[in-house]
Amino acid sequence: MPTNRTDISLVASSSQTRGVFRARDAQRAGISRVALGRLTQTGHLEHVARGLYARPHAKITEHHSVVEAAVRVPHGIVCLLSALQFHNLTTQNPHEIWLAIGVKARKPKTEWPPLRIVRFSGNALTFGVEKHLIEHVEVHITSREKTVADCFKYRNKIGLDVAIEALREYLRTKRRSVDTLMEAAEASRVKNVIRPYLEAIL
Repeated sequence: MPTNRTDISLVASSSQTRGVFRARDAQRAGISRVALGRLTQTGHLEHVARGLYARPHAKITEHHSVVEAAVRVPHGIVCLLSALQFHNLTTQNPHEIWLAIGVKARKPKTEWPPLRIVRFSGNALTFGVEKHLIEHVEVHITSREKTVADCFKYRNKIGLDVAIEALREYLRTKRRSVDTLMEAAEASRVKNVIRPYLEAIL
């Protein structure tokens, strides 16, 4: 069966809005699963992961796994080690994408990309969340200050040495703000934890 030009137009429109999209998103746009398979066979689409598609030769960045996670879990917030890596505040190279979700949110079930889920609540979930457009996908990521604060909150999970390294790297940047950092620490309830390390480095 020949490829439907309407399907091609719908895919082009979807991929320009979102560089990577889910099969369910395509279906909402009027593209059936059969059409997705046909478009993949004819080279109009690439099957990048289970349930995920993209246009061929789409511009892929170093943050592609983060984009895939954001598409899979739209309500998730990239945090901790993954946010540190995004902000260039660590030498760590996590093989999982760290995502924060609400305490009552359903835990996502996905084979790819590998996810490490943590649960935030209240102000800790909403404070310091930035929106970054990566590969035409809106990705929610904790700010540099919130990420550092969260690292101290979860120091037993990621290691105190990682948290201290993140703090040192943050304080070396030109855009550092101790006041903003302490606001984030208060939101994460680690103000008293982070203060002695901050004073020692400064």
